[in-house]
Amino acid sequence: MVTALYRRYRPETFAELIGQTQVTDPLRTALRTDRVGHAYLFSGPRGCGKTTSARILARCLNCAEGPTDTPCGTCASCVELSRDGGGSLDVIEIDAASHNGVDDARDLRDRAAFAPARDRYKIFILDEAHMVTPQGFNALLKLVEEPPEHVKFIFATTEPEKVIGTIRSRTHHYPFRLVPPAQMLDYVQQLSASEGIEMEGGVLPLVVRAGGGSVRDTLSLLDQLIAGSEGTTVRYERAVALLGYTHGALLDEIVDALAARDAPGVFGGIDRVIQTGQDPRRFVEDLLERLRDLIVVAATREGAAAVLRGVPADELERMQHQAAGFGAVELSRAADIVNAALTEMTGATSPRLHLELMAARLLVPSADDTERGALARVERLERRIGIEGAGAPAAAPEAVPPAQVVKERREATRLETTVTTSPPPATPPATPPAAAPAGEVTLAQLRDAWPEILDGVQGIKRSSWMVVYTSTPRAYDNEVLTLTFPSDNDVQSFRQTQSAGESVSEHLRQAILKVLGVRVKFIARADGAAAQPARQVAEYRPAKPDAAPDPAPATTGWNVAPIPGGASPAVDDAPPPDDADAPPPDDEPEPEPEPEPEARNAPAPAPEPAAPAKTPTASAPQRARYGEAVVREVLKASFIEEVPLAPRDRPLRLVEESGPPAPGSGA
Repeated sequence: MVTALYRRYRPETFAELIGQTQVTDPLRTALRTDRVGHAYLFSGPRGCGKTTSARILARCLNCAEGPTDTPCGTCASCVELSRDGGGSLDVIEIDAASHNGVDDARDLRDRAAFAPARDRYKIFILDEAHMVTPQGFNALLKLVEEPPEHVKFIFATTEPEKVIGTIRSRTHHYPFRLVPPAQMLDYVQQLSASEGIEMEGGVLPLVVRAGGGSVRDTLSLLDQLIAGSEGTTVRYERAVALLGYTHGALLDEIVDALAARDAPGVFGGIDRVIQTGQDPRRFVEDLLERLRDLIVVAATREGAAAVLRGVPADELERMQHQAAGFGAVELSRAADIVNAALTEMTGATSPRLHLELMAARLLVPSADDTERGALARVERLERRIGIEGAGAPAAAPEAVPPAQVVKERREATRLETTVTTSPPPATPPATPPAAAPAGEVTLAQLRDAWPEILDGVQGIKRSSWMVVYTSTPRAYDNEVLTLTFPSDNDVQSFRQTQSAGESVSEHLRQAILKVLGVRVKFIARADGAAAQPARQVAEYRPAKPDAAPDPAPATTGWNVAPIPGGASPAVDDAPPPDDADAPPPDDEPEPEPEPEPEARNAPAPAPEPAAPAKTPTASAPQRARYGEAVVREVLKASFIEEVPLAPRDRPLRLVEESGPPAPGSGA
């Protein structure tokens, strides 16, 4: 017959009690200065040393050399109250769970009237004192308030709030706490060495974790492992199977699959958890514990061994690689998802379903619209384009920007969009998605991501996708992307503004920003394109009642005539086109035609006001696009017929979009 470890190693002095200095130091001081009270209340979780401390206090009070803070261990009282002793007549331990009534309180009051048989004090230790009924406490109230000089009371309880207030107010209350894991780990290592037992790596941390800070529970589990092991070595596999935790190899496999976005690997590991009969909730707890360790490793780098005590060096190195595969922000987000799943699994009728849904949420971070989800996508993008330091065990501020940096980048991107697109007044600019940190993006990377970019455009607007789908990226340099289209009509559709503040080019720009994190400018060309269309300008001529009708067809007074010499009309308040931020194409501009004395079929020029004329500075293609934008945006008109610039025998015809043609216009 072997005595249990928690009985063989029960402390006999306050110095041997671990993790309760907040109790032992004041008690030892009171014993040294002879300021011991008449009643004490020891409270705290189970197995943390309440009853043991009550016995040690009784030894200190009744020691032949006492009262003292260190019992001699040789006198009759010390021997009888030791871990191997049979007990003392003057120290009475009462189980309050079975002696909790008024009659028991009367019996205790009668016994307290007699003097101690041999020792200095008669000490009553009431264990589980919260089980005493209010009537029993009231029967003891007078005795606890004014006991005889030779009587001391020590109440031990796990629920001090159930002890009536009139009793608590007459005692010195000392709260006990659970023992910290690091201190408990050192204690069980010393105990294993004294027992001559060898522990494989990872066994003692599992024992300490299962004990939950209770010394008695921890020693009971360790005693069980020692008794069930062959020889003098406790194997890790047996400890995992007995304690019900997830094996470290299975946890590593699932965590690696999560970091690599390997859905078959993740769900295959979950299936093995279920098929082996493991509790799904326990597995989620183990996964959350592992994610916590990875967060610590990512934050502390080489100092992780000082925080994660008892973890072997090879396992720490493996966790460093796992943390690098996630990134700090994504690790934090994954821990939040697992913690939420653990809460939802409480009382769930289908734990496996909750487990698989948790895995699905971990595998799809893009479904998270919060700022943390956006930062997780930024980290993944940094690792994809190869930014140095992205996803490192402890990411530098450049790799994982804090919330303030991300906020500033979003504001800068919003301001850039406002300046370059110049939407009409009273139209709020759309806030683009958060841009990833700047990095070198190559044409090959842009081409690889082109299908994903097209999907993004389709999600914004399908009509824009139908235009962009025909384009091909040809060059990318200094954030300028050159695109080619099959025809000039596609190029014009790409440049044309669809509605206020929106265009195909802007939708494509937003999709590239979301996928690659860069804001580009465009050069749009046609493959084997024909000559540029004629430059044109709209001119309004009010109808004169007494004037002869114009021989050329007209529509509501709007005519379009070629611009002699490519001159641009002086329109001050017209908004720029949608692709105003794009650099001019590198095509050779068309030669400027020589101005003719008089354009045929063109109206006589009106006298110019005295204000100085503006000198155009843009190239001919830019001025042509500028004039078209004036017609479409300001005049709200669309072209119904275009003619080349060379013939110049008739003007272009326009249809005013704001209303039907005026009577007699000839349209």
